[in-house]
Amino acid sequence: MILSNQYATFDWAGSRVEPTPLQEPRLLLVNHALAEELGMALSDQQWLEITSGIRLLPDMSPFAQVYAGHQFGGYSPRLGDGRALLLGEVVAPDGQRWDLHLKGAGKTPYSRFGDGRAVLRSSLREYLASEALYHLGIPTTRALCLVGSEEPVYREQVEPGAAVLRVAQSHLRFGHFEYFYYSGEAERIPALLDYLIQTQWPDLSQDQAGYAALFERVVRRTATLIARWQAVGFCHGVMNTDNMSMLGLTLDYGPYGFLDGYNPGHICNHSDHAGRYAYDQQPSVGYWNLQRLAQALSGLVPVESLRQALDGYEHALLSSFSETMRQKLGLAAWEDEDPALFRDMFNLMAAQQVDYSCWFRRLALLAPEGPVPEPLLTLLSDAGAWDDWFGRYQARLAREGRDHGDKVAQMNAVNPKYVLRNHLAQQAIERAERGDMSEAALLLQVLSRPFDEQPEFDYYAAPAPEWAGQICVSCSS
Repeated sequence: MILSNQYATFDWAGSRVEPTPLQEPRLLLVNHALAEELGMALSDQQWLEITSGIRLLPDMSPFAQVYAGHQFGGYSPRLGDGRALLLGEVVAPDGQRWDLHLKGAGKTPYSRFGDGRAVLRSSLREYLASEALYHLGIPTTRALCLVGSEEPVYREQVEPGAAVLRVAQSHLRFGHFEYFYYSGEAERIPALLDYLIQTQWPDLSQDQAGYAALFERVVRRTATLIARWQAVGFCHGVMNTDNMSMLGLTLDYGPYGFLDGYNPGHICNHSDHAGRYAYDQQPSVGYWNLQRLAQALSGLVPVESLRQALDGYEHALLSSFSETMRQKLGLAAWEDEDPALFRDMFNLMAAQQVDYSCWFRRLALLAPEGPVPEPLLTLLSDAGAWDDWFGRYQARLAREGRDHGDKVAQMNAVNPKYVLRNHLAQQAIERAERGDMSEAALLLQVLSRPFDEQPEFDYYAAPAPEWAGQICVSCSS
């Protein structure tokens, strides 16, 4: 383990801030498998002290980053790490570099009117979701440690405080570059780009050509990330540019949610009154956000290069999504009629609010010929409306002539049986707030194998109960 904080040498890019220790902290979760990957062989007491802000490791240099962002379409000129600190950068045994980022560390110069704290509810939600997406194969920050406290934190109501230590190869956001562009300090941007190249993409040159290639990578990674969200039914909920990763990672879990009944216009964020970040808007918002990043880089990269990279966004997203959908339906080859088959399926799903995850998982049971299996029919409010589609799909499978077992194996490898439904997270949170972490630990265990059959945990794979629709998740979550 090699610790440092190269980013903190950019004293103009933020502020050095010591964490404010949590009162009476208690260790709730440690991701020991991830810690081993990082080469951080620490005791539980050390994890408790680091994540609660009581003690730092040698060579840690806590730093609050400054950035800006377009929030719900409007520009906020100065945001930054208002409740988080970049503690340092660790080099793992395999040579991979990781940021150690502590959320809930106390006030910083960017807290505005906030208290700099996090609550157990939101911290556990981030821990659960980031690990769930990681095991689904979706790029994301990861959770390393969670600490709780009896310290009261005031949100809509008084809640117990907490802090979560997360890691990622980088926490650079689109908003970092917007901040310096719009604040009249665009001369700072090359240093940030060079830092990103040095630490992540050393094959790129630190010049105009390298910056153009970097932007093209960001476009492609963002497109494929959102395609993966769409394919698994994940809604981020608050895709502001300050929540968009330069590495194409899922970043800043707030009012996220997985689809239960399929509704393309689903809004998972109670604060999103206009539906800007609805499920079906995520692809277009991703493109809009990339346009904002392109503007911030326009003084360093030729406009034509930026335009060409942006022109590749739709193709990258659709190619990734279409390929994933082909796999999700168990198809080995591509036919020109497939887009219509997919479209008609989604229209029927929307009309009947079919459970998204259960539908794709159970669809594997359908053979190229024979009756529709009962577990699939139970998801449909009007099975007769599906007769034509089932016939077309079975004929499509028959044309390929694949072994049914091979088809099932392919589908089950990409269609998760277990996802982090909101009601499952809520149940874990309510028990955690009563001092019982057993449900959260069990849920993490189940979600670490989302594609496997785990018959003893079939409850976690069932459609959501009716009361789940009453769960309210907002930006404070």
